[in-house]
Amino acid sequence: MQAIANVNTILQNISSLSLEDQFYIAEILDKRIHELKREKIFQRAKEAEENYKANRVTVGNAHDLLKMIKND
Repeated sequence: MQAIANVNTILQNISSLSLEDQFYIAEILDKRIHELKREKIFQRAKEAEENYKANRVTVGNAHDLLKMIKND
């Protein structure tokens, strides 16, 4: 509940700023979110590459996958 109160306080403070400053904050947050997503994708790709190198993946197409599922 405290986190929601903090977010509301932050939003109220932002709304008291000029429109230009609000756009600037939105731009900064957008860039931060994109960077976090990029980092998450990078980490996932790194994990996938490690799994591939360690032979912990199955290679095939959609048909192979469906056949494998039916055999389970």
